[in-house]
Amino acid sequence: MNTTDFLPLTRPDIDEDTIAGVVEVLRSGWITTGPWNTKFEQSLSEYFGGRQVRTFNSGTVTMEVALRMLGVGPGDEVITTPLSWVATANVVLAVGATPVFVDIDPITRNIDTAGIEAAITPRTKVILPVHLAGLPCDLDAIFTLAQRHGLRVLEDAAQAIGSTWRTRRIGSFGDYSSFSFHPNKNATSIEGGCLVLPPDADPGLVERLRLQGVRRFGLDGMDVDVLGSKANLTDVAARVGFGQMQRVDGFNRRRTALAQAYFALLDAFGLPARGVQLPVRDFESSNWHMFQIVLPAEVQRAAVMQALKDRGIGTGVHYPPIHLFTMYRKLGFEPGQFPHAERVGTGILTLPLFPAMRDADIARVAEALSTVLREFGL
Repeated sequence: MNTTDFLPLTRPDIDEDTIAGVVEVLRSGWITTGPWNTKFEQSLSEYFGGRQVRTFNSGTVTMEVALRMLGVGPGDEVITTPLSWVATANVVLAVGATPVFVDIDPITRNIDTAGIEAAITPRTKVILPVHLAGLPCDLDAIFTLAQRHGLRVLEDAAQAIGSTWRTRRIGSFGDYSSFSFHPNKNATSIEGGCLVLPPDADPGLVERLRLQGVRRFGLDGMDVDVLGSKANLTDVAARVGFGQMQRVDGFNRRRTALAQAYFALLDAFGLPARGVQLPVRDFESSNWHMFQIVLPAEVQRAAVMQALKDRGIGTGVHYPPIHLFTMYRKLGFEPGQFPHAERVGTGILTLPLFPAMRDADIARVAEALSTVLREFGL
């Protein structure tokens, strides 16, 4: 196979203006957090309806900072989903709290809101839903529950920039919202993330938590009044992120069109009738960060992935169930606790999807997938 013919799972799209802008930043002599970070934060604030936004060097630390802002610590519980990137639960452990998992809805693959209330205890402080693959959770139900029980909500919106709930952009309303700008996301800053703040949050405290707790005043004044970390975003990364925010809506429209093409072809090849579960057909609110199918239980996912790789097609797994990782098993979690997450987690397969893909690429993937599954008896 010619490596130039390999179709990756995803590929960031950085335009020439942004590349030239990065060169300007490098030549400016100011490459750490500075004027471009301010511009990036301003563009994000505009995107999220004027809310306060602060950037970070990852989408993981944004969630940890939000939990610290909410006073979450030892003895507290945070309700979340077992089907996510492990960072979602790791940040709960990082602040000394306990993650409490609620199984997923097997259709949407998001947290089953009907199960959240039963998981609430006097120790619960936060509900942490994840908008998996950009498909929004039922935020009406989640915020209603949070209000009824006096809880806060931290949305793991790492994959959901541009997604909407009831026509309102995720992050433009609600409580805390965390976004990622990892290279595989719909908009990237190489590495990075941002935290959208509710009205009662102190942006100054957020800034201190991201940079060693330092407070500056005057020309030479400095104080530290809180334990912070080293999580600021460089101007090099911010310049990339700023350029991406000018294009993210176009990226998302293209992703939606590609997703529609996937459905048309996978339907034509009869994959649903052959036992393959396709994602929810939401072309209004999802940003189509990923296109994920769930293979039948009798099919070995790794074998399918290898067969597609042999045909020059990259795939991914997003995600294995968090509670089955060794570290979480040591905390007392066991197989069988969250059967829907376990079933989806063992069969889920992410197909290539990124704006620069051609319609012919979608046809290539769909045809190859159909052929491979036929070879495996489907």
